[in-house]
Amino acid sequence: MSDTTHLLIPYATSASEGSQQALQGLSLPHLDRLLARLSPHTHHIHTGEETSFSAPHERALAQALGLPVEDGRIPWAAWHRHQQGQPTDGQAWAFVTPCQWHVSTDHITLRDPEHLALDEAASRALLAIVAPWFADDGVTLHYDQPTRWLASGALFADLTTASLERVLLRDVRAWMPDAKQARTLHRLHSEMQMLLYTHAFNGERAARGLPEVNSFWVHGTGPLPTPAPATTTAPTVATTLRDAALREDWRAWAQAWTALDAGPVAALLRQAESGAPVQLTLSGERHALGFRNAPRGLAQRIQGFFRPQRFIDLRNKL
Repeated sequence: MSDTTHLLIPYATSASEGSQQALQGLSLPHLDRLLARLSPHTHHIHTGEETSFSAPHERALAQALGLPVEDGRIPWAAWHRHQQGQPTDGQAWAFVTPCQWHVSTDHITLRDPEHLALDEAASRALLAIVAPWFADDGVTLHYDQPTRWLASGALFADLTTASLERVLLRDVRAWMPDAKQARTLHRLHSEMQMLLYTHAFNGERAARGLPEVNSFWVHGTGPLPTPAPATTTAPTVATTLRDAALREDWRAWAQAWTALDAGPVAALLRQAESGAPVQLTLSGERHALGFRNAPRGLAQRIQGFFRPQRFIDLRNKL
């Protein structure tokens, strides 16, 4: 178990023009002081594209936990079940998130499942409605939490899926699994949309002014490696930038960055200044970069003194 304190910051920047403008006026003094003390951690660089199914911070977290980092095939569901102390039985698992697809002229947008206001009773009732349809294709559904179920079945063994954060508030068509690889899943999507369109479950929700549930999203697929990764200290994942970045509310994002800099980042800086081992991972939409306070040579220290690395200089590398 590592004694290094590791802070992972997703959505540290974005290629969006609004994000770049917000960065111009953003002062992050603790982050800049921390970066000036740290060295790049070459084993913790994760490169990809904005269209990758797994976000860079998800790959960085998977690596830290000893999980596979193959794009779209990080077995988060199997890992979650393992962490709960439940057997995975060597099967492939997946998360299934009930959700609403909003259909417009040129988009099919996956709205935030949290806005469905599903409680446990409603989620279990919905699960009971759809479970037989999944079972016909060899998939067993298990309740986990109101907006997320667990599923097991051979269907998920080699299925590449986009994480929920990748598709949230975006057009689902760009993130659907490959049609040849996922014929069964595509058919299930069609069947669930037809089933739920006229189902009393949604009629009752409409009567109460609640959004309809008309689809689902599968993510976190695959079997857990054998043997399962040893228990390790997971990084602290800073989640405060996420919602504003996904909504592209760059003013709120900048405010969240300021608070993050004054809180967790300042705390990590104090640890680094005290000589404790620390690690920082900054993640954008394409890449994640790792830094740690490893011993540096004299030339590096001189360069760091005269030209310390700053966050503003790293933004295009994320």
